[in-house]
Order: sequence, then C-alpha cells, then structure tokens
Amino acid sequence: MFDFRDSKVVVTGGSRGIGEAVVAAFAKAGARVAAVARTQERLDELVARTEGEVMAYACDVSDEAAVAETFGKINEDLGGVDVLVNNAGITRDTLVMSMKAEAWDDVIATNLRSVFLCSKAVLRPMLRQRNGRIINVTSIIGLTGNAGQGNYAASKAGIIGFTKSLAREVASRSITVNAIAPGMIDTDMTRELGEDAKTAILAQIPMGRLGSGEDIAGTALWLASGSAAYVTGETIRVDGGMAT
Repeated sequence: MFDFRDSKVVVTGGSRGIGEAVVAAFAKAGARVAAVARTQERLDELVARTEGEVMAYACDVSDEAAVAETFGKINEDLGGVDVLVNNAGITRDTLVMSMKAEAWDDVIATNLRSVFLCSKAVLRPMLRQRNGRIINVTSIIGLTGNAGQGNYAASKAGIIGFTKSLAREVASRSITVNAIAPGMIDTDMTRELGEDAKTAILAQIPMGRLGSGEDIAGTALWLASGSAAYVTGETIRVDGGMAT
C-alpha cells in the first residue's frame, strides 16, 4: 500500500470520473489533496463524500490568470505541491469537415493548454525543492487517432509530446513527468453510450471489460511514489490491451 502522508497533491478535473478516483486514492493514502474543477457545487459534493483531507478550488484551468490565482492559493494553503495530476478534459466530437473552429479551440484549450499552464504553475516550487511528480492524463486516442475526434486526438497527442519535452527539461532536479493513456473507462460519459456501441467497444478490448477510475488512480499512485523515481518521459497505456 502506498503511503503519501505529508504529500501535497493537486488534481485537475477532480470532481468526477477519473479525477474523482485519483483524488480519493491519494486522500486514502494520506495525502492532502487539492481538487480543482470548474464547478464549485460538484467540488463541494466531492469533498463531502470523500474520506481524507480534500480541499476544493473552482477554476477554469484554460485561463492563465485564473490558474495563477488558484495555484497561488493552493501553494499558500498546502505549503507547496509535490504531485500534480493534469486530468481536466472535454470532448466536442464531430467529423473534421463539420467541425467549427470553436469546438477545436475549446478542446485544445481545456485539454492541452491547461496542462501547460498548470505544470508551469508548480514548476518553480518543485525546482526549488528539487523533487516533484507531474502526471498528465492523455488517452489511447492520442496514440491511435479516432474518426470524429480530430480535436480530441490532437490535444491528447500534444500532451504526450509535452510530457516528453518537459521530462527532459526538469529531470536533473529529480522531477519526473509522465503520462497515463487510459482506454475505455467506465465513467458518466461511457455510461451514456447505447448497448450496441458498448458491445462494439468491448469486442476491441482483449480483457473484455471497461476500465475503472481506480485502474487509472492506481497507476497515478505508482508514478507518484518512490518506486517510480527513475521513470520519466513515459506514456503508460492502461487500456486492457485495446491499443496493443
């Protein structure tokens, strides 16, 4: 079992789905967790139902000024940041020929720009303490592409490239930067799919089931632990063999 007592962890997109599972896992392991999401009401509900020390911060993580202000508060409240999990993400699916520029910009801003802004916000404290973990949640779609998800695939592929580049920049200060690429995870979004769509998806997964938020959270815990201190610049697929 991982022990994160005395660790300060920030999770973006932390109010539901994969983010909620990551928040709960770190809190259960003893960390002080700052959950960041757009909606205060959802964050308050998260805090109420999660065991451990969880604090809520409403923020649009694609907004530079809002990120600077929010992470300033987090640093002040927690006394620093040891682990950042960049998980915030949205979809605006449609074929490229029908896609409006607004749908492209919204997805790139929330999914990719936020990773840059939030990572930058924690870098100076991590560099000073000569230690830190940045974990970026990408997707197997960033590796394989998918029809109707050109904007989403571009944002998630961009996260992979950013992860590799930042890992090289900060490795000498014992800061690791890695990515997790989930496959099809059982979340609110996938539960809205019809039975035919679910059957078709399951047929593509060698393990024969959807992943869980806990599957992703377990990988995040390992990457943040001392056991993964020599792992950096990696993208770890957690997809039941789907993209093999």
